[in-house]
Amino acid sequence: MQSNADTARFSVPIQTAEGAVLVSGFSSMGLEILAGRIIAPEFGSSIYTWGSIIGVFLVALSLGYWYGGKRAAAKASPLALAGILAQSALFVAFLLAAGDLLLQFTDTLPLPNRYAVILPIAVLFGPPVYLLGFISPYAAQLSREQSTGGASGRVYALGTIGSIAGTFGTTFVLIPSLSVPIIELFFGVLLVGAAAVIVLRRAPRSLEMVRVVVIASLVVGAFAFGGASISTGDSIVYQTQTPYQQLEVADDDGVRTLYLDGTPHSATYVDDREGYVFEYLRYLHIPMLVQDDVDNVLFIGGGGFTAPQRFVEEYPDVNVDVVEIDPVVIQTAEDYFGLAESDRLQVHEGDGRAFLDETDTEYDVIVLDAYKSDQVPFHLTTVEFMHLAADRLDEDGMLVANIISRPSGSGSAFFRAEYKTMKEAFPYVYAFPTSETVFLQNIEVVASKQQLTRGQLQTRAEERDVGVPLETAVSRMMDSDTIRTDDVPVLRDDKAPVDELLDSQLDRRYVVSETNETASVAR
Repeated sequence: MQSNADTARFSVPIQTAEGAVLVSGFSSMGLEILAGRIIAPEFGSSIYTWGSIIGVFLVALSLGYWYGGKRAAAKASPLALAGILAQSALFVAFLLAAGDLLLQFTDTLPLPNRYAVILPIAVLFGPPVYLLGFISPYAAQLSREQSTGGASGRVYALGTIGSIAGTFGTTFVLIPSLSVPIIELFFGVLLVGAAAVIVLRRAPRSLEMVRVVVIASLVVGAFAFGGASISTGDSIVYQTQTPYQQLEVADDDGVRTLYLDGTPHSATYVDDREGYVFEYLRYLHIPMLVQDDVDNVLFIGGGGFTAPQRFVEEYPDVNVDVVEIDPVVIQTAEDYFGLAESDRLQVHEGDGRAFLDETDTEYDVIVLDAYKSDQVPFHLTTVEFMHLAADRLDEDGMLVANIISRPSGSGSAFFRAEYKTMKEAFPYVYAFPTSETVFLQNIEVVASKQQLTRGQLQTRAEERDVGVPLETAVSRMMDSDTIRTDDVPVLRDDKAPVDELLDSQLDRRYVVSETNETASVAR
């Protein structure tokens, strides 16, 4: 039976080990969630990105568990735990100081698109996660449990509790509230702080304490040196981290642009100019050339809400609903893009498909503007979604989908698959490229319940005033027989390989045509 003296002797290391395990679990899972945010601006957040993150973290932890277990019998001690935590914090300092530069460098390397993201994840996150893997076997070695199984069970239970707290805390508290650099600083301070607590309790005047202080200084210094987020280079008006993406509002030469994960999504003039900045927004008015009685329009995806506001201004008899999933985007549009709800402009926070499933409103036009060049919510691409949209349209209703792709050749697979999918739900589908370049561009795909011809549209564009010039848009209407679909799938809820289709678009130059005949290079 263990004496009181033995219990006292073990109490400090046991409490130390348990605390280290909790901090290790919290930090490893928190860094895993954060990795997705750090990687997304350069590599996107596709299934390949998240699969790479999960895989690298599992490999690093497994190696740490294995090698830590081999060393535990000879090396485990409270000061050893402190050293591991401090070294992990040192690698977080490296992430703070050089993470953005490393991501930008590796993005230029000639690596296959879907595998390129593995390298920066391994370099930035592999070392600290590997070291954190040492904590559990070291803690099990220090445990006062009578059996190996009891010690291991206690340690891994504590590690799992820490991991759960790190997952939910980072997802629901840290990322919605703080910028990425500040969250990185938080984890660095947490790790080095835990190390400092251990050293203060065991050897406050030792060389270990000096090392901890030095590493703490490096973490803070790295934040000061490299803690600023990736910027577009324009005059930043506002930037934040939302639950879904990195958001930035920037002004340049009288144009205010909303960037989401580094890609321009909306823009408006802040000088004396009027109208749309981006050319593709004009194309959203094509249904107004065809339909004579438009009462209700739905936008799925708000961005800066420039198009919904323009519809309300141009068409006094039209009511507009907008569904936007990101509440921070809605607030940003109100603060910086003049969004103001009214009886005719209603904003709904939520998922577009869920909204369509629940609404009983019959729409004349649905505008689908929720896609990115490298990230597309697959459930808004499938034939089931297209049938749902068709059911919510009136008998001559039209859907306009803003797709970023090349019109043909390499880099066009997603556009052609979506075109093929929409034809499963609508009798007529038409495509309108917004640029004559060979680069990735906005292609407006119009699905209709009535047949359209280029001649009919050209006549309407000349005769009907719909508030924006559409002659150029109509002239770019693609011939359906030039759109090859035999080599792409119909996208379905049970199989929609959107990330694979987008793979050929990664790292290609994306040009957003502007209405003043210039172009904004997005990627």
